[in-house]
Amino acid sequence: MRIAIYGSGGVGGYFGARLAAAGNEVHFIARGAHLNSMLKNGLRLESGAGNLHIQPARVTDDPASIGPVDVVMFAVKLWDVEAVAKQLKPLLHERTLVIPFQNGVESPDLLKKHIPPKHVLGGVAYIATGIKAPGVILHTGAMQRLLVGPGAEQFAQACKAAGINVEQPADIERARWEKFVFLTGLSGVTALSRRPVGVCRADPELRATFEAAMTETWRLGRSRGIALPDDFIAERMRFVDTLHADMRTSMQHDLENGNRLEAPWLCGAVARMSAAAGLEAPVNRTIYAALKPFINGSADKAA
Repeated sequence: MRIAIYGSGGVGGYFGARLAAAGNEVHFIARGAHLNSMLKNGLRLESGAGNLHIQPARVTDDPASIGPVDVVMFAVKLWDVEAVAKQLKPLLHERTLVIPFQNGVESPDLLKKHIPPKHVLGGVAYIATGIKAPGVILHTGAMQRLLVGPGAEQFAQACKAAGINVEQPADIERARWEKFVFLTGLSGVTALSRRPVGVCRADPELRATFEAAMTETWRLGRSRGIALPDDFIAERMRFVDTLHADMRTSMQHDLENGNRLEAPWLCGAVARMSAAAGLEAPVNRTIYAALKPFINGSADKAA
């Protein structure tokens, strides 16, 4: 397949590298030091599932230089969604799929404001990755999983051939909200505490805060007609105990590195959407308030 990775950080870099190593024509779109390193040295992936070195890597900062592709894996940071959506047209042909693999639930609607809705298909990524250094992606733990909606059968087959765990749930909207509930709570607690998953799940107060944050988001999803199961929170509490103790969320990485935060589209979105629905979300609202001073980045590194 001909695939463009728009946003070649942890998520895009990992799955793009796997797809490229399996023989697909993968074009990475990157910028800054990450772009320059990939142009010179290719893309390196460090992972317990097997290291990779994609050299040379097809990488550019200009999507127009790539031309139409079969699939765009859309993995830019949430604050860039609308600006980048305006640059997608050169990548599209009649049957191109643009699949957002991001943490929030609002990206598909934002994309549909700028490209025909027929191109947009829901997607979910479960993985703990980050940019270790320019041109180097680090994968922590063994979890790596993609969910894509009906209509992406060829892409799903390409993922399977690349050793990627991929599923096609019948209700991709429910799958997207299931991740939103979990990730919003986990990213908020790990960022707020500046500690990895193992510490957060072991501390009684942090664990209770994580559960409460998820419950608020679960309640919001149910109010919007999302078929989230009654026992979903209990199941997620069991799941968090299976994760690598050293796992850090992407928002925690951004906070610790003084980068911009996706909080307005995660805990902030829960607070915003809950208020609009007449629901209370005090835990997410408080986490968002505590992170607000760092939303636009800070030169100060977290301890």
